[in-house]
Amino acid sequence: MAYLLGVDIGTGGARALLIREDGLPVASATSEYPLYQPYPQWAEQEPADWWKGAVEAVRAVLAQSGVAPDAIRALGLSGQMHGVVLLDDAHKVLRRSIIWADQRSQAQCDWITERIGAQRLIERTSNPALTGFSAPKLLWVRDNEPGVFEQTRKCLLPKDYIRFRLTGEFATEVSDASGTSLFDVQGRDWAWDMVDGLGLDRDLLPPAFESPVVSGRLSRSAAEETGLPVGLPVVGGGGDQAAGAVGNGIVETGIVSSTIGTSGVVFAFTDAPRRDDKGRLQTFCHAVPGKWHVMGVTQGAGLSLRWFRDNFGEAETATARWLGTDPYDLLSREAERAPLGCEGLLWLPYLMGERAPVLDAEARGLLFGVTARHDRAMVVRAIMEGVVYSLRDSLDIMRDEMQVPVTQVRASGGGARSQLWRQMQADVFGVETITL
Repeated sequence: MAYLLGVDIGTGGARALLIREDGLPVASATSEYPLYQPYPQWAEQEPADWWKGAVEAVRAVLAQSGVAPDAIRALGLSGQMHGVVLLDDAHKVLRRSIIWADQRSQAQCDWITERIGAQRLIERTSNPALTGFSAPKLLWVRDNEPGVFEQTRKCLLPKDYIRFRLTGEFATEVSDASGTSLFDVQGRDWAWDMVDGLGLDRDLLPPAFESPVVSGRLSRSAAEETGLPVGLPVVGGGGDQAAGAVGNGIVETGIVSSTIGTSGVVFAFTDAPRRDDKGRLQTFCHAVPGKWHVMGVTQGAGLSLRWFRDNFGEAETATARWLGTDPYDLLSREAERAPLGCEGLLWLPYLMGERAPVLDAEARGLLFGVTARHDRAMVVRAIMEGVVYSLRDSLDIMRDEMQVPVTQVRASGGGARSQLWRQMQADVFGVETITL
């Protein structure tokens, strides 16, 4: 029996998944790492933590499964998108990675839009400049940390830094590169005129492959650290949403995914590039060669419930620890006691600004309509409802304005573990919704 290994560099941790070549899962493991938010709107992580987490997760999977490393035929990478890892000429990391959730670069987005032109930007990259994207982060470093910028020789996306640590090769792939503001999404290659127009060095960017293409092979040093065989092929992989969409079967017209993780994403497959000329939804290359996808992102989806748990859920956390269960399960059960609509209590999940369809890094979360009748259960349910309605905003633009067919929604992510949250999506989206 032959096996395949996947490594995902998430926001909360690195995960390794070992599957048989027929697709059946064998073992999985996760190694968590911290998120640093030293100032408002900032979100950073240490690339060294990603590597340590990836190594720990891979070794745990090998130990759990008992599979001989030589039986593994290839490794695929996925990960959080948009973050920047800056390397010097010795290939050393120069600073923490500014990740997707960081919102500090609005001034750089404005500069890009003014320099290139708003319509030209969408024509060339299929998207506006967003604070979540990579180029504004790189330009923030240029403007605020010139010493770091002057030393920068390579700019990599999170999973591609792990690729470099595994193989010694600099490479990315088209789905992840689509979220940089430097990529020709329609042409599936770097938009070199954009790179030049922003005054950036072309050598900063690695070659971009299609997702299934082998981008390198495991080095001896990486093999010693991970326990994997020298020369193991490492394929291009995909950004987390594109890779997850392949796993969820979002590879044909009409099938849409709704994922509630830290962020929330509505994701639709398209045979040809379709873009929102108002820039509210994003159009990226799919991990399926020659295909594209449209997606809308709610920055603070699962993060909203996590925020409540961390700040007001001491009782659920303690009880869950005692029962050996998940505090989110207890919060979901509590929300089931609240009436539909929570008697007018509304939650806007803008804890990290917002990306779609409200393009506003300064947007803030809001609990609106509180009365003396509202209790804890209604607050939890209002948070869950607010996240789902935010996702529907994007879904409505897809089907009503962009004419993207939507015949079925497939719910996934941590939020899909809640029966209540799954049912809310089915009710609010008004289309058949299944869980994977």
